[in-house]
Amino acid sequence: MVSRIFSMGLYGLDPYVVEVEADCSQGLPMFDLVGLPTAAVKEARERVRTSIYNTGFEYPIGRITVNLAPADIRKEGAMYDLPVLLSILQTSGQILMEADRSVFIGELSLSGELRPVHGVLPMTIKAREAGFEGIFVPAANAQEAAVIAGISVYPVHAISELIEHLTGGQRIERAAAAPLQPEPSENLLDFSDVRGQLEAKRAMEIAAAGGHNVLLIGPPGSGKSMLAKRLPSILPDMTFEESIDTTKIHSVAGALADGSALLRRRPFRAPHHTVSPAGLTGGGTIPKPGEISLAHNGVLFLDELPEFSRATMEVLRQPIEDGIVTISRVNSTLSYPCSVMLVCAMNPCPCGYFGHPTRPCTCTPSSVTRYLTKVSGPLLDRLDIHVEVPPVEFDDLSSKEKGESSETIRNRVNLARKRQQERYRDTSVSCNARLPSAMLEEVCQRSDEAQSILKRSFERLGLSGRAFDRVLKVARTIADLDNSDQIQTPHVAEAVQYRSMDRKYWLKEL
Repeated sequence: MVSRIFSMGLYGLDPYVVEVEADCSQGLPMFDLVGLPTAAVKEARERVRTSIYNTGFEYPIGRITVNLAPADIRKEGAMYDLPVLLSILQTSGQILMEADRSVFIGELSLSGELRPVHGVLPMTIKAREAGFEGIFVPAANAQEAAVIAGISVYPVHAISELIEHLTGGQRIERAAAAPLQPEPSENLLDFSDVRGQLEAKRAMEIAAAGGHNVLLIGPPGSGKSMLAKRLPSILPDMTFEESIDTTKIHSVAGALADGSALLRRRPFRAPHHTVSPAGLTGGGTIPKPGEISLAHNGVLFLDELPEFSRATMEVLRQPIEDGIVTISRVNSTLSYPCSVMLVCAMNPCPCGYFGHPTRPCTCTPSSVTRYLTKVSGPLLDRLDIHVEVPPVEFDDLSSKEKGESSETIRNRVNLARKRQQERYRDTSVSCNARLPSAMLEEVCQRSDEAQSILKRSFERLGLSGRAFDRVLKVARTIADLDNSDQIQTPHVAEAVQYRSMDRKYWLKEL
């Protein structure tokens, strides 16, 4: 008798239904697992055999064949242990159950307990879309799956518990979705700790409100990393859709803590400058999400930007422009979302003191040029806001007066982001930074004087078409913070000044 149990598989972020078929026939004892399994899937044979013994059932003697369909897609991971075990017990006649409307996912321990697996959230969404009524997952993954309405989620601790449920014994209680609340912010670093740097803090507020990319440039110890690491404390609240999208990526990558439900805080990723291009964008035989995708709907912070390899920096150009990274392999092409705020920090030269008001720079003009040109013009053009972070004055450092708190700044950011959500309610745009060029004229309406200043700035600074669009988007965000429907002169003037820093360093005669 051939048995059939349903499970799920993942290829990138795309889940698909897997039919686990098993047949036990007479012949020499043998276990064949087919359907393009990887080594981790093939090792299920030993885990399943031992789990069957230790759960009190008999391992059938004979030729066992297990097929994972569709057979033309490579299967990876240990998530098929549970359905393989159930299909063997069913085909050998040891259990009788009706499971055509349920999905089974889980890795087995040798004692028959279930261990958590990756990618449960997207697989639960696909199971619901495919018409399944229930999904059985390891207990540690239950909260992650339970946020999806329309399908019953059953947390399973051990095989014996599951078989009791399936054969009419004691029922497993369905997992209830945990209430969705913002994650506590007590452990976040606060902007009140930053002394001075009012212009830089203002720029970070604008970036957070509109989702803009930022370049911080200044000497060592001026507070560039300090500002960047406090950015998460002023980022706007995540919408439910953003939480789902972000959690799916972390679930597939195995970066979600056991027992977690949805991520409610925007991610902040800060890879070391030795990261490879594949580590940043994703890679592998079956590509996994990279750092830029793990930062989706959050911040990707690159400290000491010129220390990253040229290849690593250049692979960012297309993803930060399109909000999606595409990875091509021989058999298929995968795409991961990567709508991120790219925040970069760098010194102006190798010694760090080029342009410093008091300390002399010890670098030669050629070494300064080589250092700055490690950051290419096209990448620089994609950074909306350029901020100079000067040395902190003694009076600011010694002052006992606390600066503005992150909570106060975050309240303003949330109000500005709500204006954007209302404006883009019937579109796919999430914030001003993601505004397509086709909508710029409609959304970024400006006064005659503001238009005149924008024209003069464009001609004087020699801005590119991309830079022009980004100045308009930043001006739109400044207007939102100012609760203004129309972009006024001060909004354009402030936005333009954030595009002049590259003229000071990159185009200066050395």
